[in-house]
Amino acid sequence: MNKTYFKCKLGVETRGKTAPNRLRRVDIFVMFYCRELLEKSNTMFVDVGFGSKNTTTIESIHRFRRINETLQVLGVEIDSKRVRDAQKDDNDLTHFRHGGFNLPIQNNETVYLIRAFNVLRQYETEDECANYCKIMGNYLEQNGILIEGTSDQFGRYWVANIIRKINQNEIRLEAVVFSTNFKQGFDIVEFQKVLPKNFIHRMTNTNEMIFRFFNDWKFAHEITAKPMKIMLSPKQQFIMTARQLAEKYNYKIDTRKKILKSGFLIWKLN
Repeated sequence: MNKTYFKCKLGVETRGKTAPNRLRRVDIFVMFYCRELLEKSNTMFVDVGFGSKNTTTIESIHRFRRINETLQVLGVEIDSKRVRDAQKDDNDLTHFRHGGFNLPIQNNETVYLIRAFNVLRQYETEDECANYCKIMGNYLEQNGILIEGTSDQFGRYWVANIIRKINQNEIRLEAVVFSTNFKQGFDIVEFQKVLPKNFIHRMTNTNEMIFRFFNDWKFAHEITAKPMKIMLSPKQQFIMTARQLAEKYNYKIDTRKKILKSGFLIWKLN
């Protein structure tokens, strides 16, 4: 795709008012999962829909530039007033631009990582969201990642799609990530509340993959962790049920202790 500005911004203005550190754990996950994309030279990280203030974008800058001090960062908003307010922080490496899902990427800019959080869930249909993901994916270089998801108000629970750019014409859902900081214990139902648009409406159909996954997760908790709940911390319950999903139900779960202890359940789909 030719990386030029579009007069028509795809998307609508939303009510997003992101709290400070709401996406801190998303950044932590990114630095674990695809650190190599941040380390590339002459690369740009794009934050789509930064909200009423550019706080979370600035927070990501501080974290990611510890890895790559020359990382280019672009914050995108469809609300022009929000963009004008954010542009006080523009510099040679940091940019805030008016735009929609047809991203305001310039021809000399190379994008390997896009974050679109708490944006698409507010749209009406799954097809509409899938189309916007495809449009954003067009701006990624091959092997780049779009992380698209939804969190609760303070980022305690979130679920995200990890979408990989396979080639010039194809993006693919690589994994789904479930994250918790354990501050409210461990409750599987809380993850259902923040499912991305491509899953949330499928929870009513017993034949759907996501319905079966949650059903198996809850059952694994019932027969393993719940009977020992008094003796197990929320983190231990989370780890135990994740391993049950892998060992007894044959889901492709990343069972590395470091990942699970950090509150990340990575369900690999491709």
